[in-house]
Amino acid sequence: MTAALRDLVACAVDELELEWEPGVRDDEIVVTLPGEKKLKTVVSLLASRQWLVVSAFVIRNPDENHEGVYRWLLQRNVRLPGLAYAIDRSGDVYVTGRIPARLVDTAYIDQVLGVVLEAADGPFNDLLALGFLSSMKKEWAWRVSRGSPSATSRHSAPSSRAARTSLAATPPEPGATVVTPAVPRAWRRTTLAV
Repeated sequence: MTAALRDLVACAVDELELEWEPGVRDDEIVVTLPGEKKLKTVVSLLASRQWLVVSAFVIRNPDENHEGVYRWLLQRNVRLPGLAYAIDRSGDVYVTGRIPARLVDTAYIDQVLGVVLEAADGPFNDLLALGFLSSMKKEWAWRVSRGSPSATSRHSAPSSRAARTSLAATPPEPGATVVTPAVPRAWRRTTLAV
């Protein structure tokens, strides 16, 4: 069953025209999803006898405000169908889940990858502002002092007019729009039906 599930996942990912490669573990497929806020999201799909285990890195261990970051993640867990945020021993944040092997088909893989991408890419700027605000302020002040504002940074200043008038003091706030390259999707973001 494990090899059959791995092959099914590989065929589904090919059909969805996504970039992937074999993982380092037996029966693992690693898919790279283009992002809108993060450059990319790398997803591990590990086939086992009864499960397809899904895991994707979201953000490294926050520098500050751990309680606020973890509260925010736990509140979002309620809305993540079939998946959940988790942290590893280092405090790095992942989105992970187990899908019964009997449910896996191309449409389900498409849905799962859409949910993973939304969970990893969608809140990226909010998580940066919650867990790395002091570092962002320092970097922003440094960039402005060198005359190299947001044009050289993937995580630019907020797009609001008021924020642009005080760039040196104000990095992006949670929920702010951050300018990043738009990437078309080869699949749809949908709600996962479990």
